[in-house]
Amino acid sequence: MKIGLIGFGKTGKSVASILLENKKFCLEWVLRQSTVLEHRSVPEFFGVQSEEPGLIYSSSKTSIEELLEKHPVDIIIDFSSHQGIYTYGEEAAKKNIKIISAISHYKDKELVFLKKLSKKTTVFWSPNITLGVNYLLFAAKFLKKIAPWVDIEVNEEHFKTKQGTSGTAVKIAEALDVDKENINSVRAGGIVGKHEVIFGFPFQTVRLIHESISREAFGNGVIFVAENLKEKEKGLYNFEDILTPYFTV
Repeated sequence: MKIGLIGFGKTGKSVASILLENKKFCLEWVLRQSTVLEHRSVPEFFGVQSEEPGLIYSSSKTSIEELLEKHPVDIIIDFSSHQGIYTYGEEAAKKNIKIISAISHYKDKELVFLKKLSKKTTVFWSPNITLGVNYLLFAAKFLKKIAPWVDIEVNEEHFKTKQGTSGTAVKIAEALDVDKENINSVRAGGIVGKHEVIFGFPFQTVRLIHESISREAFGNGVIFVAENLKEKEKGLYNFEDILTPYFTV
């Protein structure tokens, strides 16, 4: 599958490095706002041997229409910002290109736009695209269903400069009917990301913990999603849609 990557920040770079290692995918190009590194190749940037083009383009100099015309792809993966979807969404949907968005925070306006695009193509969105944290969410919802009266606490830890409550923690809280105001947040050092759900029973405690050791975990999540999205028809999907079939065997 040919991949186009939107965004080349810390996480985007980590995802690109994982894509280059996987022979099932070909990184065709990267589109970013900055003109730094323009027309350099991602393999060259990482100093690795690869036959994949992976050329870096700036959205200020190359339009998405021009890029998709010269370098068509099967999937666009978005690690940019909540505004990024407007850069490529319409054109991708028009060409029936699948969209995988890993943006942490979308406003209602963007969510409405995603639903609009999903009527024309396959759209996937998850505020945290790591497989582990989504398994945690799946397991937590299952336990809450068994014991709806249990006490629940949601904790999240991230790097010092991360602003606001993590989108993943908010999603966990919403799924478990926990007030978002009661999410416990820690900001310290270079913590990549840690989420914990504590279930307080009368005589026992269950803790579900996921910790991202490296941003490459997002790359592994992208590959898992892309492989499971291949046969999906147009529509808006999330991680639960992909994981549920594995639990029905």
